[in-house]
Amino acid sequence: MATSETITVSIFDKDYQVSCPADEVQALRDSAFYLDQKMREIKKSGSVLGLDRLAVMAALNITNDFLSVDREHQNSRRSLVDNHDVLKHSEQRVDALIQTLKASNL
Repeated sequence: MATSETITVSIFDKDYQVSCPADEVQALRDSAFYLDQKMREIKKSGSVLGLDRLAVMAALNITNDFLSVDREHQNSRRSLVDNHDVLKHSEQRVDALIQTLKASNL
């Protein structure tokens, strides 16, 4: 059973106590840092006022980035499957040609 650890992360100059599995502490710290940077980028643009709104806009941007990467991953996966099918068909054709050539040499 994984042990849980409580750490403090700072997001937009506010500290939060967060509990997570011990082996995920660095990932949590990285996530908090990334969120902090996104919120600061949005605040710097001057288009969003208020911490709640800033957090929501950062969450929407991060979600959009994630979904874009996920779509690319799915498209790549489909492409690999399609390429595998083409290669398998080509392999079958080569095997058939080899069998034909072997049979004609007898």
